[in-house]
Amino acid sequence: MANFTETFRNIFKIHELRQRIIYTLALLTIVRIGAHITIPGIDSALVAESSKHATSDNLFGLYDMFVGGAFSNAAIFALGIMPYISASIILQLMGAVIPYFQKLQQEGEEGRKKITQLTRYGTVLIAGLQAWGVTIKLLNTQYQGIPIVPATVQGFLWTISTVLILTSGTIFMMWLGEQITDKGIGNGISLIIFIGIINRFPFAILDEVRLISAGQRSIIIEFIILFFMVLIIAGVVLVTQGTRRIPVQYAKRVVGRKVYGGVTQYIPLRVNTAGVMPIIFAQSIMFIPNTVLSFFPNNEFLQGVAGYFHYQSPVYSVIYALMIIFFTYFYTAIAFNPKDVADNMKKQGGFIPGIRPGKQTSEFIDNILTKITLPGSFFLAIIAILPAFVSAWGISQGFSQFFGGTSLLIIVGVALDTLQQIESHLLMRHYDGFMKSGKMRGRR
Repeated sequence: MANFTETFRNIFKIHELRQRIIYTLALLTIVRIGAHITIPGIDSALVAESSKHATSDNLFGLYDMFVGGAFSNAAIFALGIMPYISASIILQLMGAVIPYFQKLQQEGEEGRKKITQLTRYGTVLIAGLQAWGVTIKLLNTQYQGIPIVPATVQGFLWTISTVLILTSGTIFMMWLGEQITDKGIGNGISLIIFIGIINRFPFAILDEVRLISAGQRSIIIEFIILFFMVLIIAGVVLVTQGTRRIPVQYAKRVVGRKVYGGVTQYIPLRVNTAGVMPIIFAQSIMFIPNTVLSFFPNNEFLQGVAGYFHYQSPVYSVIYALMIIFFTYFYTAIAFNPKDVADNMKKQGGFIPGIRPGKQTSEFIDNILTKITLPGSFFLAIIAILPAFVSAWGISQGFSQFFGGTSLLIIVGVALDTLQQIESHLLMRHYDGFMKSGKMRGRR
């Protein structure tokens, strides 16, 4: 404990790291403030009352958890950062099938800037469509027979202004995420989702305490189930953090009087190279059907279709799991290119014992990566759909969503990534990180 405390103090001894952390916390505070500012024209008192009695056992309840309650608050940040993630997915998918986007991906920094700009344009389009759907849902929402959007306010001007406000809110959050990534600590987009999920923790606990006090829940059975859930997720996190090391031999070469090479290094291949991104990607796609259905709230056929996308529906679980498996492979292919690794090894005189440099090395690495990614993708899929099954055993939706599956995995993944960045700053300045003794190393 003393070592951890000393390491925590060391963080604030480094001026740049201290500034980055304060900057990140300040921007995340702005995100949370925006999640409680109600859209103009809406009766905030009715929204507050209706949110107390709102059910979370559907996809909109899950969406609300990702945006930290902003959706149920009818806030200006109600759409969250999900439109940006959806646009990123679409652009990355296009990069896999359309030559123009493939060329942009290969153009280095200039290509990356163009893709980023196109992603922003796509975010505006998707956010605008989703904002329109939200206005229709708000206009059809009532509490005890009273519409939350007063009749005197309803009209074309209110709809247009609300669409602009919600779209602007998403664009502003996208900008905040980029600023956190560039000038703060950690991945800004992931941290915005992270802070939204963390915000639901006290509410999940309070709701469950009320149900237990009312005798509607068995505290012993519930905590046994949750214990095994957390245990399973902890095991999955440990497994997916595992690596397979491939030995690489570097041949000796003499330059002048110096001898280079002749050593063995290792290429670490993670079981889960993609991290939590497949779950975030898949979840953002799963929100699209209900967004489309929100445009037609009175259509019986579409409402029947919506039943298949209910959070506890077997169809939803199967589609969600398959998408996670797909995005695990897809994101791994983007994050780790075996051909580039093989080419770099060949240029540096490295080779895998028993494998010829070049194409065969690339195929060998790709084959191993494919094999170890498969169990990792299945683990992610099982964990993601676990809360839906646990909810069927009597645990409330909000509690199971937070302590099981997607939420806990994202929290752990984002927390680990952020701590690794802090660790890097500490080690660069001769301080031990969280995994070390916590004592400052001597330096001159």
